[in-house]
Amino acid sequence: MFGVGISASAAPGADPVGDARLAEELGFDFVSTSDHPCGTSPTYEIWTLLTWIAAATSRIRVATRVLGVPYRPPAMVAKMAESLHRLSGGRLILGLGGGYSDEEFRAFGLGVPTPREKVDGMVEAIHIIRGLWSSPSFSYQGNRYHTLDAALSPKPVSPIPIWLGTYGNRALAATGELADGWIPSLGFAPPAVAGEMRARVLASAGRVGREVECVYNVSVLVGGSSDSPSTVAGSAEEVVEGLMRLMRLGFTSLNLMPVGADFRGQMERLATDVLPVLRAFSS
Repeated sequence: MFGVGISASAAPGADPVGDARLAEELGFDFVSTSDHPCGTSPTYEIWTLLTWIAAATSRIRVATRVLGVPYRPPAMVAKMAESLHRLSGGRLILGLGGGYSDEEFRAFGLGVPTPREKVDGMVEAIHIIRGLWSSPSFSYQGNRYHTLDAALSPKPVSPIPIWLGTYGNRALAATGELADGWIPSLGFAPPAVAGEMRARVLASAGRVGREVECVYNVSVLVGGSSDSPSTVAGSAEEVVEGLMRLMRLGFTSLNLMPVGADFRGQMERLATDVLPVLRAFSS
């Protein structure tokens, strides 16, 4: 699958819903956006925005990239996800993470989990979410979250994939054991280490007989240059070659993050000059 990351900006002139409509018209498989509710830059809350996007589109899948687990009780996330998945016709990809920004947690009065607590909380959240999706009544007692005889109805009409944005060894092992997808960002998992991290995920998945889709989150700039090591830039041919090098590491899917002032122009160039070659390469 090939997706595109859209901004959650609520600044004057921003139109993330229009961006998502264009992504659908251009043939992208999914759109994603990030979860940073605290800050001075005007942004939409991710769940509300993706619901609006799902209502304005018909085919393209919608993904949280990724939902910070400490922001919302896992049982409520299970309910929210089922509703959005059902109302969108089965198009939700639930991306989760342990939580990136300690400053945001502190600002919102949520407390700041330790790195170990973030991983533990993410694991507990997945158990609760999946339990509520599948069991008539679900009780769970974890160190950070719990439920007691909790019932959730209706249940998901089709499977809701859970993708995790993880990096540390414990989190990577948990990803292989529990998740349907792994979505690291190039800036935090450069090629020099991404292969080894992927191997850790897949080894963990193999021990429990599971398969995990590997999705690389990559900034791209077609027709320009960039000094950032986390951006693949250059001519269309150079961008194609750069992305193919990343796919050769074992990433079967990409979430492309266009950079530069002309966001929609970048999406159009990706759809016209880059995606057809990548699809042929991955088939």
